[in-house]
Amino acid sequence: MQEDSSPENLYDRDKAAQKMGITVERIAPGRAILSMKILDWMIQAHMICHGGFIFVLADTAMAYASNKDENPHLALNANIDFLRPAKLGDLLIATATEGNRTRKTGMYNVAVEIKGGALIAEFRGRTYGV
Repeated sequence: MQEDSSPENLYDRDKAAQKMGITVERIAPGRAILSMKILDWMIQAHMICHGGFIFVLADTAMAYASNKDENPHLALNANIDFLRPAKLGDLLIATATEGNRTRKTGMYNVAVEIKGGALIAEFRGRTYGV
């Protein structure tokens, strides 16, 4: 029997998202909005947020947008463009939007912004149905 892969139930099993403080703000078919506050342990030597944490937030948003039914999808490929730095205390908002989806593949765009501020990263990912 396959586990329920709906976005609402994914969070209950998503220990990584929970530990990083990622919060699900809104989920709709093919769309997810998640947030994450930049904490002191996420800051790298240049006193800005390590890009890996921004990538994790965007990747997680894609995961929630792509798992909307009984046909779960996993990340197949992804890239990110960092446009501006995030700093300690910033609240990041990642908005994932489905561009295309078939039974076997999906394509998602994720915009990561500072709440009430600038776009800091653009992420594009592809998923594969398992």
